[in-house]
Amino acid sequence: MFTRFGDRLQIELAERDEFSMSGPFAAGVPLDGDNLVVKAREALRRQAGAQPMPPVAIRLEKNLPIASGVGGGSGDAAAALSGLSRLWALDIDEAGLARIGLTLGADLPMCLKAKPLIARGIGEELSPLAGFPALALVLVNPGVAVSTPDVFKALSKRDNEALPPLPGRLDFHTIRNWLETTRNDLEPAAQAIQPAVGEALGALKKAGAAFARMSGSGATCFGLFETGNVAKRAAIEIRGRHAGWFVAATRSMEAD
Repeated sequence: MFTRFGDRLQIELAERDEFSMSGPFAAGVPLDGDNLVVKAREALRRQAGAQPMPPVAIRLEKNLPIASGVGGGSGDAAAALSGLSRLWALDIDEAGLARIGLTLGADLPMCLKAKPLIARGIGEELSPLAGFPALALVLVNPGVAVSTPDVFKALSKRDNEALPPLPGRLDFHTIRNWLETTRNDLEPAAQAIQPAVGEALGALKKAGAAFARMSGSGATCFGLFETGNVAKRAAIEIRGRHAGWFVAATRSMEAD
């Protein structure tokens, strides 16, 4: 799932290529060729070849914590691919952008979709989820970064069962019940490396989350709430108890 809250990318034509950063989590993010947004810009130029691609100024507002398991960097790069392709009026379709994205990271094809989906393989086999509703969420990060490679190294088992099938009727309650039958295989490993993950999950449950789980490889966790107002109240409660944590009430993007 993808949320309405996130980083923001602004792209416009310029006299020379520029890439700048602002926002609460801008510190420590590289502004050179190590940044996925810059890699996306250059990958698109290589793919487009002789088509005209004038210089651009890209400004990234970094609202999501770094290395937090919510696909922030991948989402930024996907937004860059999509936005630059439109700005430059390139003759590259969605599948072509996905192929370019996959060279940058396994999360890029799904981030280009930005709709509810099931991903298989390494992330390149995508199945959209028609009728999947928007859900009220609270995102919580206890102020720690967790290394994805370290989490994978700490996995005790890698041959786990696949996702169970989704229920036929999709609403808050059926999705919540279905999630109870699933798991995040990376969660125990991440908690062993960074116990603060458990604290974040506990804070969400204490604030009334109907369901809470770690996102990706952590350390960000999400809680599901029945309504947006309940989620907002929970976010205020968690902020009051845990000053310095990243806490955001938001909604997920619904299917077309």
